[in-house]
Amino acid sequence: MTTIPEQPADLEAVRQVLEANVMVDQVRLARPTGTPVLDPDTGLVGPTPTSTVWEGSGAVLSAHGLAAVEHLVGGRWLEDTASWYGLVTPLSAPLPQRGDLVTIAAAKSPTAGTVGRTWQALDPGEASTVAVARITRLDEVVTP
Repeated sequence: MTTIPEQPADLEAVRQVLEANVMVDQVRLARPTGTPVLDPDTGLVGPTPTSTVWEGSGAVLSAHGLAAVEHLVGGRWLEDTASWYGLVTPLSAPLPQRGDLVTIAAAKSPTAGTVGRTWQALDPGEASTVAVARITRLDEVVTP
């Protein structure tokens, strides 16, 4: 049975906790701007040209990491996700679009394992009447 808290949640305090303790990496959001070019010598398709849309504080969290944040904010803040990764950015960040590419330019933790990896936005960033952060579902882009 779900209990209703006696006082409403302080959304500003939750936002501040997330920005200070979760969104600690430098995130780059890039949008594809063209078509990849075929390399005639190798027969391989090159990278898709992109343009950086935004760079700032954020986090890429696994589904386990997203669940762990529940303890930090003191309650359930996301529903279960089929996606393994989620991008968490401040409300001031632009809404990612489907197909945008996310990279971690710098990670606060040397053991994060996120620098140099790329994820693709599966859907536009979530919108909500009551929000404390932007959440975007991601899928990792695996390059040969």
